[in-house]
Amino acid sequence: MPLLHEPNIADPDGFYESLIEHQRDLDDTQAREFQARLLLILANQVGDRQVLDQALRLARDAGGPRTSSAGLRPAVGPGAQPGR
Repeated sequence: MPLLHEPNIADPDGFYESLIEHQRDLDDTQAREFQARLLLILANQVGDRQVLDQALRLARDAGGPRTSSAGLRPAVGPGAQPGR
């Protein structure tokens, strides 16, 4: 299974809201731990090591809220300005 480069989340705005809501009352350490647990849960769901390695490289290369070579941009919060 190749890494998807096109948006594939049904209701991405709703998902983003839910992601933020699940971290709302967490301090920075708890939020990082939550994100790590979520990452491992989703990685297990994907399961394909080649896809996971591609995703790791893409996330590392993206490095910030700018468009990557794959055309994907990390999620940015409300009011954030793309490319900054």
